Amino acid sequence: MIALTDEMRQAFATALADGAPDIVATADPATGEPDIAFKGSAMVFDAEHLAFWERAHGQTLRNLRANPRVCLLYRNPKTRTARKFFGHAELHEAGDLRQQVMDRTIPVELERDPERRGIAVLVRVDRVLQAGQVIMARE
Repeated sequence: MIALTDEMRQAFATALADGAPDIVATADPATGEPDIAFKGSAMVFDAEHLAFWERAHGQTLRNLRANPRVCLLYRNPKTRTARKFFGHAELHEAGDLRQQVMDRTIPVELERDPERRGIAVLVRVDRVLQAGQVIMARE
């Protein structure tokens, strides 16, 4: 069962300010080549989903368009906390969900997208690992 916690919500909410921005890993579906990118906008969206504001329109977006499998890494050395969140991404280029993610994106990230061209990425979490152990998994 996936039930993202309030502690996880808070950790994501302050990750960038804590100097520990989340990292998103994707893979090119044709070559399998991995890619990673910092996402300061990553957030716990609800009990089963993470989200982030994709403003770069780069390799992460190209990979997700063809291969929705994704991993987000949260690591904060100050609190000695690290978790991997594996799931499937949905891209929302318009509509209510895009607006909801944009409304919840931290201001410093939105300031870097003044024309609001970003895309909301909603990630259905399927598995969470901590210290190499599965702590949550979709049934």
